[in-house]
Amino acid sequence: MRANDVRSAQLPPLHLSGGGYWDVTQPSRRGEEYGPVARQGRSRAGSCLSPFALAVLVTLLSCGCLFLAGIGVLQWTGGRTNVLILGLDRRPNQGLTVRSDVVMLVTAYPQGPRLALLSIPRDLYIKIPRYGDHRINTAHFWGEREGAGGGPGLAMETVAHNFGVPVNHYVRVDFEGFRAVVDAVGGVDIVVDRAIVDSAYPTDDYGTTRIEIPAGPQRMDGERALQYVRTRRGASDFERAARQQQVLKALMRQMMRPANWPRLPAAFWAVTEHLETNLGPVEMVRLSVTALMVGEDGMEHHVIDRDMTRPWTTPTGGAVLLPRWEMIDPLVEDLFTP
Repeated sequence: MRANDVRSAQLPPLHLSGGGYWDVTQPSRRGEEYGPVARQGRSRAGSCLSPFALAVLVTLLSCGCLFLAGIGVLQWTGGRTNVLILGLDRRPNQGLTVRSDVVMLVTAYPQGPRLALLSIPRDLYIKIPRYGDHRINTAHFWGEREGAGGGPGLAMETVAHNFGVPVNHYVRVDFEGFRAVVDAVGGVDIVVDRAIVDSAYPTDDYGTTRIEIPAGPQRMDGERALQYVRTRRGASDFERAARQQQVLKALMRQMMRPANWPRLPAAFWAVTEHLETNLGPVEMVRLSVTALMVGEDGMEHHVIDRDMTRPWTTPTGGAVLLPRWEMIDPLVEDLFTP
C-alpha cells in the first residue's frame, strides 16, 4: 500500500548490531521481513535542525528572499518528508538506553500543501523487528542496547514495518531539552480544558511531588508545560497525546509571532544544544516552507485513539493496547497519500 510513496523515497539503511544494515526503502507490513543490504557509512546526527526549529525557519522564510529560495528547493526536490519525533523518558545523567515517552510521526507534503501530525500511543503493542511483540515505546530502548545511537534507527524501522510508510528522519528530545526550548521562546500560551491535580507527579530524582494546573488560558514556562504534557493523573494516554500536540502547536505559533523574533537566537541555541536529529538542509527547507504555506493553524492533528485500539493484558500481566488495523489503516492511507 502507498507504493508510490515507498518507491519514490530514497532512504538510508538503518544500522543493526553485528555490522549489517536493513533496507527500509520498501517498508514491509506486519509479518514481513526486510532483507539485508551492503554496509554503508552513516553520518552522525545532531548537526542539523529539528521540527522544533522549524518555527524559527518559518519566521526567517517569511522575511522574503529565503522563502523564494525555499520555493525553488521544493520545485527541485518535491516529494514527501516523514519525521519521527521521540520524547525520551530520561532523567539527568541517565544515558540514552531508555524508552520513548512520546512517539509522534510528522508528514509534510509541500505540493498540497499539507502538514500533519500523528500521535502513536506508547503502549501500542506491535512487532518490533528482531524482538517480537512489545510496546512501541521499547523500540528505542532495544535499539540503544544494540549500539549507541541505534535507538532512533530501530524506532523508525518499527514504525515503517508496522504502518507501511517510509520513515528515515527523526528528532529525539528529553525532559531537559523540552524545558529549555519552551523557556527559550518565552513560554507557550495554553488553554487548559479542565483543572489537573496530580499528587504523585514524578520528579527528576525519582521522587514525587504534587502539582496543580488550573483550568483556563495561561502562559506556561518549560517546567509547567512539561508537567502538562507528562502527567497521567485523571487522563488516558490518548488525552496526553492531545495535550502534547497542543503544546507543539503553541510552540510553533509562539515562534512565528513578530514580537518574539528577538528570542530566535536563544531558541536556535536551545534547539541545537538539546535536540538531536538527522534532518538535512533540503528536508529542513521543505518542512519549513510547507509549514509557512499551511499557516500556523493549518497543521492537521490526529491521534490513534481508543476507537482504533483494544485493551489487552499480556501473559506477563502487562496492560497494553492492541491495534485495530482496520481502523488505523484508512487514517494512515489518507495522511500519507497525496
